[in-house]
Amino acid sequence: MVSSVTALTGNGLKDWFVQRLSAIVLAVYSLFIVGFIIGHSPLDYTTWYSLFHHAWMRFFTILALLSLIAHAWVGIWTVLTDYVQCRLVRGTVQVLIILGFLACIIWCIDILWS
Repeated sequence: MVSSVTALTGNGLKDWFVQRLSAIVLAVYSLFIVGFIIGHSPLDYTTWYSLFHHAWMRFFTILALLSLIAHAWVGIWTVLTDYVQCRLVRGTVQVLIILGFLACIIWCIDILWS
């Protein structure tokens, strides 16, 4: 059982499941974006703006970003706990990464809703 405070779910099987579920969300989002780009060639600003003007697309984008962060966190946490033995260094790096993730979320929300 995972015993670290910074583990995503506190359970290795649940972390594995979160990573697989987030990968599915990211795959669906990526396929949708690629399909949209191919289907609307040549793509211009007005078409791109009209896509992201819809609330469902904004929420889908936020969901994809949160999935990316959850997916990345499980991987980063695993690597850090395996290879960085000093708790102070590992904790500092984890806090910096979490702050970076929070900045990305705030920035994305600001871009999508402003």
